[in-house]
Amino acid sequence: MSFTNPGPQATAEILKNSSTIAVVGLSDNPARTSFQISEAMQKAGYKIIPVNPKVTEVLGEKAVSSLQDIEEKIDIINVFRRSEFLPEVAREAKAIDAEAFWAQQGVFHPEAYEELKDSKQEVIMDSCIKVAHATLL
Repeated sequence: MSFTNPGPQATAEILKNSSTIAVVGLSDNPARTSFQISEAMQKAGYKIIPVNPKVTEVLGEKAVSSLQDIEEKIDIINVFRRSEFLPEVAREAKAIDAEAFWAQQGVFHPEAYEELKDSKQEVIMDSCIKVAHATLL
């Protein structure tokens, strides 16, 4: 298995063409990285959908328990879970019509790529969406 993140141009296109980000593992704790990055992406104009069964609302948005509970179009699935949970999230993401599966910096699992490589979703792992947005757009 050989995995490489898409290049800067392809990553910038994903960000430019997206408006809705489902954030798996989004915490309602403002001190957590998932909250801070999602808040920054929300301020940049993206709609954030919190995906976390342990919270009811984050950043003024109603939370859902799983990706399957989202009724609207998702452009990016942004994952804030530990690497060992990535294959499970990838299996769930496979059933979603999203443009990209994006695992945050420090989060990588080759099995997640294997799960999604034949889907239409672009896979990005071990990369911060906020940093990519700030440097590419």
